[in-house]
Amino acid sequence: MIRKNDALEYHRSGRPGKIEVVPTKSLVTQRDLSLAYSPGVAEPCLEIAANAELGWEYTARGNLVAVVTNGTAVLGLGNIGPLAGKPVMEGKACLFKKFADIDVYDLEVDARDSARFIDTVAALEPTFGGINLEDLKAPECFEIEAGLRARMSIPVFHDDQHGTAIISGAALMNAAEIVGKKIANLRVVISGAGASAIACGNFYVALGVPVENITMVDSVGVIYAGREQGMNAYKARFARKDDGARTRADALRGADVFLGLSKPGLCTPEMLKTMAKKPLVFALANPDPEIGYAEAKAARPDAIVATGRSDFPNQVNNVLGFPYIFRGALDVRAKEINEEMKIAAARALAELAHEPVPDSVAEAYGARAFRFGPDYVIPKPFDTRVLWWCAPAVAEAAMKSGAARLKLDIAEYRERLQRRVGGAQYTIMSRIVQRARSAPRRIVFPEGDNIKVLRACQIVLDEKIAHPILLGQERKIRQRAEELDLDLTGAEVLNPSEALKHSAYAHEFLDLRCRKGVTAASAARLVNRRIYFGMMMVRRGDADGLVAGLTAPYPETIRPALQILGIRPDVRRATGMYMMLLKNDVKFFADATLNIDPDAETLAPRAPSR
Repeated sequence: MIRKNDALEYHRSGRPGKIEVVPTKSLVTQRDLSLAYSPGVAEPCLEIAANAELGWEYTARGNLVAVVTNGTAVLGLGNIGPLAGKPVMEGKACLFKKFADIDVYDLEVDARDSARFIDTVAALEPTFGGINLEDLKAPECFEIEAGLRARMSIPVFHDDQHGTAIISGAALMNAAEIVGKKIANLRVVISGAGASAIACGNFYVALGVPVENITMVDSVGVIYAGREQGMNAYKARFARKDDGARTRADALRGADVFLGLSKPGLCTPEMLKTMAKKPLVFALANPDPEIGYAEAKAARPDAIVATGRSDFPNQVNNVLGFPYIFRGALDVRAKEINEEMKIAAARALAELAHEPVPDSVAEAYGARAFRFGPDYVIPKPFDTRVLWWCAPAVAEAAMKSGAARLKLDIAEYRERLQRRVGGAQYTIMSRIVQRARSAPRRIVFPEGDNIKVLRACQIVLDEKIAHPILLGQERKIRQRAEELDLDLTGAEVLNPSEALKHSAYAHEFLDLRCRKGVTAASAARLVNRRIYFGMMMVRRGDADGLVAGLTAPYPETIRPALQILGIRPDVRRATGMYMMLLKNDVKFFADATLNIDPDAETLAPRAPSR
């Protein structure tokens, strides 16, 4: 569950926003500065002036995409304007970088007029290797994309249209295969007639669905030949022969496929019951589909159901497409993203779903395994294999269709992508999270009333990676959580001085430290302290681990651990360790905390002789 305050804090904390520009070359010495700027920068400038193709080699253009909007159709928020849409564009930039290592400038253009928007974006062609259009309202989005494609010699891709079409197209091919139906025989009903609906209809035709087999239903009703209300040239292609059908219910009778790109609640169980045997139900309205997953399966147990949500099988998520499509297009310096490249991406995704799924992917979703079938017709968004399946397919299609400026060895390119994927931070943290989620442990947080700790515990609960135990005054913790709009359901709250086991902990601590100057009275006082109480919980097996030190000095945190938990008998000396997550590496630094001025023997103890 994402709460309003969580989202606002995420976007404004630290450096506001979600992206920054980082130099890729050394800028340490005077020589570096002279190479990066004047006078050294003149040399690549002159080379590019003589041969424009060298711009791909001497600048970042070949790995730079513009995410561009005018804010006229932002997510489900509507026409909120370019500035209000900026957080979405920054988010899209993050996805490009995370999933395909593509750099992005987000551009929010104050131009509602299509001609002005086209002029503005087209003039920026020398800066970018590709243009990702985002959140443009229909039907202007069709005019804008067509206008830019005609004027620019780099890929122009409206993800709201083609991303959904490609991913749902992959799902359609596999689902049809599973239920034993041919693409050419499918009767498809599309609920919605906006950008994504029109693009999906066109793409399904490219995949082999006859256009006459597609019935499109908008807010007025079925689109049929002769209808005048609410029509435009883009809808007209899907105007079916007038056979009297006017509503979704009329259209769905005997249909094989329901594709929802409209609003929640527009499809009912009764409608699904009239569909053909083994129907395909793709209810993709977000965050709530046209019909809920459970409702759809209850009405039609024989259906293959897909939604746009991650908490149900068969999520149709655009992140399976645009990062990898642009990756393949950029790496061959494509002039466009054409139909052949889009079909190649869809077929690659469909083929990947047939492959055995690594355990790491299943663990990321808390599942035992995924196997090609009704509940797994497309890969999962966090399956890193998508990069080296989809991008090479797109690159190869670009080369075969004449859209590529470069020729690549596809086998070598695939290996290069496998080496590039993920990054050290993502890889190691995802493994840690997956392992924690597979067997959640009880973790004590002595600073339980601290705001940062409370926010962290909320994440722990939401991600299901541990069972938090917060130490402190329950009234204060609950009140603070309420003020922060946090839901601590599932977390345990204990006040050490009032806890049932306080006396037992104090007696055991006295037994441990009575020869170290601790009396019965001082033992009771020390166990009142949350750090001591938490350590005793771990010692007694009432908790599995402890996280502390956010507000307390380091010695005050580590001393109780050494006194209560100690070290194993076979360990000669306690040491500290830091893990540092670098961009493409992980480093571990040992003994950076506990031992003052350690000698060589302390730093590198010899293994005992046998």
